[in-house]
Amino acid sequence: MPKMDDFTNTLDRLSLDFRGEMFGPEDARFDDARGVWNAMIDRRPALIAQCKTASDVQVAIRLAVARDLPIAIRGGGHNVAGHAVCDGGVMIDLSLMRGVTVDASARVAKVEGGALWRDVDAATQVHGLATPGGLISDTGVAGLTLSGGIGWLRAQHGLAIDNLLAADVVTADGTLIHTSAEENPELLWALQGGGGNFGVVVGFEFALHPIGPEVMFAAPIYAVEDGPAPIRAWRDFLAKHGDFVGSLCEFSTAGGEDFPEEYWGKRVYTLACIYNGDVAEGEALLKPLSELGKLVTDFSGRMNYCDVQQLFDTLIPAREFRCYWKARYLTDLSDEMIDLAMANALAAPSDNSLSSLWNFGGATAKVAADATAFGDRSMGWMYSLDGVWTDRRDDDANISWSREGWSNSERFGHHGRAYLNFRAMVRTMRR
Repeated sequence: MPKMDDFTNTLDRLSLDFRGEMFGPEDARFDDARGVWNAMIDRRPALIAQCKTASDVQVAIRLAVARDLPIAIRGGGHNVAGHAVCDGGVMIDLSLMRGVTVDASARVAKVEGGALWRDVDAATQVHGLATPGGLISDTGVAGLTLSGGIGWLRAQHGLAIDNLLAADVVTADGTLIHTSAEENPELLWALQGGGGNFGVVVGFEFALHPIGPEVMFAAPIYAVEDGPAPIRAWRDFLAKHGDFVGSLCEFSTAGGEDFPEEYWGKRVYTLACIYNGDVAEGEALLKPLSELGKLVTDFSGRMNYCDVQQLFDTLIPAREFRCYWKARYLTDLSDEMIDLAMANALAAPSDNSLSSLWNFGGATAKVAADATAFGDRSMGWMYSLDGVWTDRRDDDANISWSREGWSNSERFGHHGRAYLNFRAMVRTMRR
């Protein structure tokens, strides 16, 4: 593996000036900096380049190319497959580039490539604005966006990529390119759902929409042992109201003081929704979801938008759990698929594992298949199986659970398609 002196000599030979921080395995900062959200990922790059500017990113790429090394790009480091770090290559770390500026009158946010969604939400909510992000606030903007970006606001405002107006990208030869509808539009099209292999995005521009600061959040919780009737009613409800409601049914294990003690250790499901519109209208509309059967508990109510965006952060704290996820799009949500999801939830070998059914439709479905690299939007639903556990000795059981549940749901799938952000596979970027 190359030593730090080798990289320094290459920088000098190429007359490149790097203003950030570069260090290798011998540095005390190395182990912390190479760590990512999924505790299963244990890779050792030859060099970590913590960039402060787009110019630093250009230098890091030219350095990697000169030494013929693979490149990994770390934004938030939250991707389950660990794309942010590679073995023996150059890890381009954007975590020092988290700036967000908002033009409230134009309703546009400019976001640096290492920003997290909490950075964007905090800056935009000052003006009562937001753009569709994810469901966990410490997810990186770049990784989530480039593969689609499915969040709470998808019913009225689509995916994150549907709000991506422009980007600044450092390509594999170290060139900085601006892309928008008017300038290099083919690259913008590719960035809208094609994944992270078209270069290092050092800046994003997003369209903003009036949201919050208060939104209506529904979260009635039912016991799996009491049957699927509430899920079927929720499905039918969303068929009527999916243009205003972004939702998922999440299977988990009850525990802690927020749940009645009689349900501790039992499988439950939450019909979690955000109404993409007026709070009072949403409160009235979503109320029937809390009246579908015997409740375990109910977390529904008016909430601050930023608080909703952080609700799921504590479920899987960074670097504490081993994770293996699989997901697929579904054409429809049939009774048989609901029954399978219930059975898979009961079979999970870890109490920390989650599985979910997500609705689509609304603004997400109105985008033409050829308008973005994300492609066809005609799927009605998505099913994800998120294996989450702590002990490496349980790897086989938990990985098998995710894989088997995914395979068993194939007959309900939508043309074999899957959401790139939930694929548990390993990729690195090469020139």
